[in-house]
Amino acid sequence: MPGPGFPGGIWRQRADDWEFLAQAARQLAGSAPGHPGSAVLAECLRRLDRLEPLEAYWAFPGPGQVGRIRRCLRDGDFRAALGLAEATARRLGPVPGGNPGEEAPEAPERHSFEVLVIDDVSPAERALLQESMHRLRHASDQFTYTVNVVPSVEDALMAVLLNPEIQACVVRPGFANRSRARLDPGLAGYLGTVAGADLEQLAALPRTLRLAEGIAALRPELDLYLVAAVAIEEVAGSLASRFRRVFRWQALQELHLSILAGVAERYETPFFDAVRRHSQRPAGVFHAMPVSRGTSVTTSKWIGDLGGFYGLNLFLAETSTTAGGLDSLLDPHGSLRAAQVKAARAFGAQRTWFVTNGTSTANKIAIQSIVAPGDVVLVDRNCHKSHHYALMLAGARVAYLEAYPLDEYSVYGAVPLENLKRMLLDYRRAGRLEEVKLVALTNCTFDGIVYDVHRVMAECLAIKPDLVFLWDEAWFAFGAFHPVLRRRTAMAAARRLEQDLAGPEAAARYAEQAAALHDAATGEPLEDELWLRTRLVPDPARTRVRVYATQSTHKTLTALRQGSMIHVYDRDFNRLNAESFREAYMTHTSTSPNYQILASLDAGRRQVELEGFELVQRQVDLAGSIAAAVERQPLLRKYFRILGPGDLIPPACRQDPPHGAGAVGLAELDRAWRADEFVLDPSRLTLHIGLTGVDGDSFRTSCLMDRFGIQVNKTSRNTVLLMTNIGTTRSAVAYLIEVLVQLAAAFDEEQAGMSPAELQARAARVASLTTAPPPLPDFSRFADRFRSGPDTPDGDLRTAHFLTYREGSCRYLLPEAAARLVDGGEELVSAAFVTPYPPGFPVLVPGQVITREILEYMAALDVREVHGFHPEFGYRVLA
Repeated sequence: MPGPGFPGGIWRQRADDWEFLAQAARQLAGSAPGHPGSAVLAECLRRLDRLEPLEAYWAFPGPGQVGRIRRCLRDGDFRAALGLAEATARRLGPVPGGNPGEEAPEAPERHSFEVLVIDDVSPAERALLQESMHRLRHASDQFTYTVNVVPSVEDALMAVLLNPEIQACVVRPGFANRSRARLDPGLAGYLGTVAGADLEQLAALPRTLRLAEGIAALRPELDLYLVAAVAIEEVAGSLASRFRRVFRWQALQELHLSILAGVAERYETPFFDAVRRHSQRPAGVFHAMPVSRGTSVTTSKWIGDLGGFYGLNLFLAETSTTAGGLDSLLDPHGSLRAAQVKAARAFGAQRTWFVTNGTSTANKIAIQSIVAPGDVVLVDRNCHKSHHYALMLAGARVAYLEAYPLDEYSVYGAVPLENLKRMLLDYRRAGRLEEVKLVALTNCTFDGIVYDVHRVMAECLAIKPDLVFLWDEAWFAFGAFHPVLRRRTAMAAARRLEQDLAGPEAAARYAEQAAALHDAATGEPLEDELWLRTRLVPDPARTRVRVYATQSTHKTLTALRQGSMIHVYDRDFNRLNAESFREAYMTHTSTSPNYQILASLDAGRRQVELEGFELVQRQVDLAGSIAAAVERQPLLRKYFRILGPGDLIPPACRQDPPHGAGAVGLAELDRAWRADEFVLDPSRLTLHIGLTGVDGDSFRTSCLMDRFGIQVNKTSRNTVLLMTNIGTTRSAVAYLIEVLVQLAAAFDEEQAGMSPAELQARAARVASLTTAPPPLPDFSRFADRFRSGPDTPDGDLRTAHFLTYREGSCRYLLPEAAARLVDGGEELVSAAFVTPYPPGFPVLVPGQVITREILEYMAALDVREVHGFHPEFGYRVLA
């Protein structure tokens, strides 16, 4: 769980310290003369000492304000201290993660932000520099800003990591390398990885580049500017890819305007603005949609409450026209295209498309654009059902990959890289490798297991250089806005992989490995086991980086329900996929898309470019505070436990001791996310509830939802998944902890009143939830008539599915009858997708052989919603 070396925890501590100072100063100012409250005063001074080094990374209140309050307190001028502390607390606004509408200040007239200047100057020069830049601000500017100055690379990186108000950085040539301040030890190790240990050996230009790269690694959305003392014409070319512009200090006005323009570019929401303008224009409606302009609602005698509930703007923005700047989703050329271009920049993609009917449709679009009938696709059997349906519609030959099972918790993990490599090598050995077109995996899984995306793609491409990858990131859109999590997103990994392949050492690395993996005389590959043991590197001359990611923006970022995106980083998109993607998009996209969903995607993109870092860091910190409370309180430990990497990731796939076992800092988290095959999303908590004696589905409904109004997405038979998100508040976290304490106390009280027989029954329920049930079933196999041959596992989903359209081709079997027939040796073949929801992946697909293990697993499930299974008739099987 996150420890003290996390920015979110430092923000929480900083906000609490300033709130305490305001309250304590009020107490001191109201105390009787001669009774200043020495304990309160001592605590105020202690907190000021803690705040002072931290405030060096903020323009406001800054260490100067800390010093002024300290002097007032030591002089006994408590009223002056109260005025300073209250003014600071008011301006800092709500505590991060506070309740919306409860603590929020009034909206400012103009958005404000901070500009960080990196230069080692004297205090007098620092004040002059700040005054020079502040003097350029004008009341007509769209935004306003304050300037802070730090002296070194380390201080700059610390400020960028700690201060979410920073939106632009200005680098001046006099900066130092190392900080003279005492850095937070939990963050210093991580920043050392970012800055590098060889700063002192670098010349001026490489050192400047290193600083720019370090800032971009932490927060790539920030605008960087360089103020050079040398001939800027000579350095501009070398630095153009790292800095937005290069200036001489004499061009201070241009720097000011550029800073405002850079923030304005991220703030702009082309499509949201177009929708708002449309809603404010007078119009006569002579097209489809009576609800447009709201007249069918506002003039109604019976549904006026619909307008009262949703508000008039919803209907004023409704239209079926693409005129007036609204653009067409199916053929965007204006505001919508501009919005998608901005989204691609925000998420690190080459191209981005908006989708208004969820990631289920995004997956279908991506798969249909890549896969032709007969292409082999390697796919995680436990991926979302939309992939299975898409592969069936595309006519793919599907080869299912097995994730590692977590039988104790009735949860599937992720697909080990060894499984993936082994299947590719099996196809190579069978002479069918050329037929393999796509690998589709879920990153991160519903339960928060995250792949090493870069390594998976690199090693697979070493076996087949033209593989295409589809990463379902329905639950991981937020990962792009955290410096540690970002490296395992599909787009960041694709960009890094392409950079690796373009590096000067790539060809030499490949040549050396190729010589070790191939027979010197024949050039044929050596045994597969050697390939499996080797960390493979791809051939830079033949490898094509082709990566697609689908994201449920609405699940983890701000967007209306069903708002999703498709991100593409495909070197060959224009040459190989542009037309098929367009046709797939046309096939699955509505001609009447919801403009409110599209506008929310545009606004959500603005949010994450300007404050995503802060919001995601906060959600990680709040998850850590939940985990800490469960671990710390004896009553909670009696019934609950947060599962960590040691529980959810096999030892061979993680470091030892596992990250997350106890409090860790950012450096420890970063090491795991760089090295481990699988890691856990730190914002997602799997709560083990087996010792309560209540199964997961009952706990979700009767304990959490019905009694306390707490909603969760997913349970297993003995776990509940708790997810923080960018909207989670400190108050919500406190409420959850309070509820868990009340439940634990209720379980204690309930047991105290039980009879011996009741205690025995409860012990039996606990035993059933804390011992392994029937093992999670692997994918059995496709029936022989749907397979290509005995040497490879792929099957023809489409033929099996459409076979069921023939009259008399299917029959129904209740579970008991199916079990008797299977035990008697009869081969039963599923005619349908059978999908428990949640988690939403099929246990059976058309053409799959039904086994006893599958039937036992289905019988042990505790979910109430199972798609494709009819309670009255049972399983549909091929006759």
